[in-house]
Order: sequence, then C-alpha cells, then structure tokens
Amino acid sequence: MRDTGPFTYRRTALVLVLALGLAACGSSNSAKPAAGTVDGCVTTKPSKAGNGKQYDSAPPMTVHTGATYTATFDTTCGKFTVALDAKNSPKGVNNFVFLARAGFYDGLQWHRVVQDFVIQGGDPTGTGGGGPGYSVVTESPTRPYETGDLAWAKTGAEAPGTAGSQFFVTTGDPGPLNATQNGSTYDYGYFGHVTAGLAVAKKLESFAVPSDPNGAPSQPLYIFKITITETI
Repeated sequence: MRDTGPFTYRRTALVLVLALGLAACGSSNSAKPAAGTVDGCVTTKPSKAGNGKQYDSAPPMTVHTGATYTATFDTTCGKFTVALDAKNSPKGVNNFVFLARAGFYDGLQWHRVVQDFVIQGGDPTGTGGGGPGYSVVTESPTRPYETGDLAWAKTGAEAPGTAGSQFFVTTGDPGPLNATQNGSTYDYGYFGHVTAGLAVAKKLESFAVPSDPNGAPSQPLYIFKITITETI
C-alpha cells in the first residue's frame, strides 16, 4: 500500500516509514551481552531473539482499566520506562502486555530509527515485514501525539488504531504524525508515554542514517527485554 500522507507502508510490514519531501529491567532470560560498546551502547547480539511464536488470533482482554501498568525497556543503550495508559487505551495496552509477558519482544531489533522523529521495533523478523500472526483494532487518540509517546505502527490501508506487534516511540518532532488525522482521530494507536529515560530512546535514535531516513540504524540495536509491572 502506498499512502499519500507523510508515511508509506509495506502492506505486510506493519511498518512506519517516513516519506521524503512530504506535505510502532533485564532478567536471567534476557541474555544481555557483557562486552563490546560503541558510544556507550553495547554491540554484541543477544543470544535470544523473541519467542518466535505466531498466534491465530488476538489475545483475550486481561488488563484492568483501574490498574497501573509500567513497561521497562532494557535496550542496547540502557533502560527507559513507559507508563501504559490502560484507562484510555485498554485494547492497545492489553495487546502489548500480552506480547511482552510472552517474551515476544526479547532480543528483537530496533529495525528502524529516523533522525529527530521515531525509533521502531517489535518485528520478529527484523526486516520490517513481521508480526505476531494477527492484527487487532485498538484505540486511537483524540489528542495530538507528543514526544515520548508509544504507539502502534500500521499500514496505511488499515483502520486507525490497528495493531500487530510493531510499535514506535516518538523521539523528536511528532508533527508528521499529527498531520495524518482520520476525521476527528489520529491514525496510530497510542498506548503509553515515556516517563523516565527518554535520553536512552534518543540515544537509540542517534544511530539513524540521515541519508536513509527509511532504513536500518547504522549498527544493530536491540531490545533485550521488556518487563511489565502491574499495580492494582
């Protein structure tokens, strides 16, 4: 699918792509590498790369809208924390919590980083073409996106809020996202916001290749583990 807005999508990719010139705490299971760094970020590939599982359907609803959910991302460049918005985005949070708790994201790459814009991960193939085997329509925000937001990537042909496993964190100017409104809502299913460690997300973004804003980072970047904390 080719979108006429500020992004282009590969139909099978659930991948957020910037179009040029226009107007998605570690544990003993995380296998975090111990040696090799570039600019303060580790370079060794983790031994584990997701659970490799494909699902026949979206997960059942298990999150509680009255509970507090926090996601800690342990990455190549350190840790950052996201407050998940279960009150306003229960379907989006439920999908993410399910995949994170299943170990789906452990060892996967940040396969796209765009300078002054976003970092994107959650593809089990690392190519921009993978997902969990299903998609689900989650909540779309009614407010503009902000720097530090966590949201689902989707193809341009899919309904606002559609989610698979790929997500992005806004690390720079969210203006291009806010220009792609669909009626009174925005296209990408928001479900959380970075509350600590945004500098780590920006450090990951610093490996963007300016001459190739739709491509991979200049060196492999990884999610070692995503840990979910639930407080009722």
